[in-house]
Amino acid sequence: MPSEVPTILPDVLAPGLRVVFVGTAAGKQSARVGAYYAGRGNRFWITLYEIGLTPRVFEPHEFASLLEYGIGLTDLAKHTAGADNSLRVQDFDTHALRWKIKRAAPLAVAFNSKRAAQEFYDSRKIELGRLPTPLGTSAVFVLPSTSAAAKSSWDLARWQAMADWIRAREAQNKAE
Repeated sequence: MPSEVPTILPDVLAPGLRVVFVGTAAGKQSARVGAYYAGRGNRFWITLYEIGLTPRVFEPHEFASLLEYGIGLTDLAKHTAGADNSLRVQDFDTHALRWKIKRAAPLAVAFNSKRAAQEFYDSRKIELGRLPTPLGTSAVFVLPSTSAAAKSSWDLARWQAMADWIRAREAQNKAE
């Protein structure tokens, strides 16, 4: 169940989405302006366009309009903001995320960093790519972070593979 403590950024969730992107927590700039992935140099918005999930590059303040494209947004730590290295284990609410994903039942859940997935699964052995075990009915992907701080490990191909899987699954579902 969701907490009664105010969140830094609102969830962008609805039933039956194509994908829900899960970050660790809002960055300082995102918290300041009240918009997801607003940090200077964050590749999230251009990446959605480059992999074909959106028809144009959106601005961070347009985050709520992603629902029109079947895309949801949330964070593992909803009540604090900052860089990954400033977050503490107690900042993460895995139970709330599990509940949200179960209710929304998206086709896929995509962690926008290994750190978010590692905290959610309480495991340092998480690798990038599609995980073998779904979360409820949702396939799970662990993607390289779009944060400018993680540019040395950036890999668009992992994001493209996730988008291609979503399109293939949608086509399969339509054919059934």
